[in-house]
Amino acid sequence: MPRCIAILPDAVADQIAAGEVVERPASVVKELVENALDAGARHIRVELESGGKVRIEVSDDGSGMGREDAVLALDRHATSKVRSAADLVGVSTFGFRGEALPAIASVSRLTLSTTDGTGEGTELSVSGGRLDRVSSLARQRGTTVQVRGLFFNTPARRKFLRSVASETRAAHEAVATLALAHPDTGFELHVDGTCRLAVPADQNATERLASVWGRDLAGTLIPVGYAAGAFRVNGFIQRPGDAQPTGRRTQLFVNGRPFKDPFLVRAAEAGYRAAIHPGDRPSLYLRIEVAPEDVDVNVHPAKLEVRFRDRIGVERVVEEAVRASLGALVAAVPVGDWRGLPAAPGALGQGPGTQLLELDQLFSEAPETSGTLKQESPPGFIGPLLQVFDTYILYQGPEGIIIVDQHSAHERVLYEAVLAQLSGAGAPAQRLLLPLTVELTDEELDAVEAHGEELNRVGFEVEGFGGRTVVIHAVPAPHPRFDAESCFREMVADLARGRFGGWSNRLQRFAATYACRAAVKAGENLSEREMRELLLRLFATDLPPHDVHGRATIVQLPREELERRFGRR
Repeated sequence: MPRCIAILPDAVADQIAAGEVVERPASVVKELVENALDAGARHIRVELESGGKVRIEVSDDGSGMGREDAVLALDRHATSKVRSAADLVGVSTFGFRGEALPAIASVSRLTLSTTDGTGEGTELSVSGGRLDRVSSLARQRGTTVQVRGLFFNTPARRKFLRSVASETRAAHEAVATLALAHPDTGFELHVDGTCRLAVPADQNATERLASVWGRDLAGTLIPVGYAAGAFRVNGFIQRPGDAQPTGRRTQLFVNGRPFKDPFLVRAAEAGYRAAIHPGDRPSLYLRIEVAPEDVDVNVHPAKLEVRFRDRIGVERVVEEAVRASLGALVAAVPVGDWRGLPAAPGALGQGPGTQLLELDQLFSEAPETSGTLKQESPPGFIGPLLQVFDTYILYQGPEGIIIVDQHSAHERVLYEAVLAQLSGAGAPAQRLLLPLTVELTDEELDAVEAHGEELNRVGFEVEGFGGRTVVIHAVPAPHPRFDAESCFREMVADLARGRFGGWSNRLQRFAATYACRAAVKAGENLSEREMRELLLRLFATDLPPHDVHGRATIVQLPREELERRFGRR
C-alpha cells in the first residue's frame, strides 16, 4: 500500500505558516511595527509603495540586534520573549521578536539591517525564505526591515490582494491603531512619497486622539474613568448629542493591546441607555486594564481577538463605565454648573427636609408650601424663569443663558419614572366615569395584547370589547393637560409600527414610547411654578441633558457669545 503521509518541506511549511500571519500588506505593517514597539522604539517610520504591494519599509530606533541574533531571528520559532510554556500565560509583549520575520520572509524579498549600538551593523537579504547574503554596514542603533514583492512566489495569494487604495487604507488603519495604543511613541506613515500621518512622541491620549481621529471628532468626546472588581476602564466616549448613524470610530485595548470585540462595543452602547436614538452609533476609545493572567491574547493567529476569564464581568464593567461617564456629563453643550436651579420663597426643592411633588401633581394647582421647604439658591444663579414661544424655558446660569426644551425635559422625567413603575408596583390610575371606546387596526390590537401588562402598570386599564374595539376603564394622569385617548392611540400606533423598534430592551422601548406621547407638548403655556418643578425633576434624573431620542434637552448660550455678537469682545 503506498504511503499517503509525508513531512512537508520547510519552504512549504513556512508558506503555510505565513498564511496565518501575513494576510495582506497591512498584516506585514502591523507585525513589523509591533516588533519595533517590543524593541522599545521611540520613533517608528513606515513607508509604502503601491499600498505595500511593491515595497514596505519599517524603520525604528529601538534596541536593535547583533549579527548572531539577527540571523537567528529568521529561523522559525526563534524568539527573545518566551523560554517555556509558562511564559505564554499573561504574555505582555505584542509579538515575539523574530516570530513574524520568517513568515514574512518566506513570501517576499526581505532585507533586514540592524545594530544594537555595541558594534558594526548587520544587513541580511532573504528571498522566498532563503538567506542570500549577510554583510556588514554602518548605521545608527535600531532596525530597518524592507519587504519587496510580497507574495511574489505565491501568485495565487497575490491575486487576492485588493486595489492599491484599499491596501493603503488597511495599512493606514493598522498604523493609526498602534499610534493610538502608544501615545508616548512617535509615528510616521509615508505613502508613495507623501506623508499621510505624523505624530510626535510623548503625547497624552487626548492629543493623540486629536492627531489621529481629527480635532473635530476628538472635540465631541468625554473622558471615561471607572474601576470595578478586577477591571479598570479608561478612555473616551462620544457625547450622545454628537452620535451619528454612520462614520463612528471604535477602538478597544486590553493592557495596551488593540483588539476587536463586537460584544464589548454592544455593551458600551448599552451604557448609553436612552441617551441616543437606537440607530445612532457613538465613537468609542476604551482602554481596559486587567491582570495578565485573566486574559488570553493568543486565541487568534493575528492577535486581533482576546478571551477574558470573566466575560460577563468585563461586559458589565464596560457598560457601567459608559453609564457613569454619561451621568457626570454636563450637557450636549457644556452649561457650567447646570445643576444650579432657580429657587424662590416657598418653592419645592431637594435640600434637607424638602420633597418633590408626586408625578401626577407635577403641574397641578396645589397651593405653595411654607418656607420650611425652601431650596437654597445655588451659587451664581440670578433671575427668574422665562418661557418663550410656549416651548423653551430660559434662565441665567453661572456661565450664560440656559435654554431647556420643555417637551424633551418632561419626556426624560417620564421615561425614568415609567421605568421604575414597570419594574415596581406600577402607577396609580384614574378611573373614568365614562369609559373610552377605541377602535384599532389588527396590528394595533396585537400591540395592545402584547403589551397588556406594561399598559396596566403605567395606568391604562384596557379590556377587549369585541372585534377590533377596546374599552379603557382607567388612565394615568401624569399632568392636567394629559389627553389620555390621544396618548393611547399614538402610543399603540408607535408600538404597532415599530417606531422604537431599535431598542433592545422591551421595557425601555415601552417606556420611551409612553414618555414621548405623554409628555407636555411644545406650545403649552406653563406657570413659573410648573417650570421650576419640571426643572427640579429633570435635574434629579440620571441623564438630564438628553431625551429618549438622544436630542438635547439643555443648551447653553455662553456669555462670551453674547458679548461677541454685541461687539463687547
